[in-house]
Amino acid sequence: MNLLFLGNLGSTEVLVILLIVLLLFGGKKIPELMRGLGSGIREFNNAKNNISNEIREGMRDAERKSLDSDNK
Repeated sequence: MNLLFLGNLGSTEVLVILLIVLLLFGGKKIPELMRGLGSGIREFNNAKNNISNEIREGMRDAERKSLDSDNK
């Protein structure tokens, strides 16, 4: 994950952001929020990998058909 916008933040800004998140969500909600974020990222990566695999299989099938038609 590329977080370019975080490169310009200093330690004070990060602490203020963390404090705001803590105040908004409370200490008990943050682990639940992080679990939800983690499962969302995991689902996204699984979908991305499935699509990549389907594209690779389609390319292999196309190559096989091309080779089969050339051999006939």
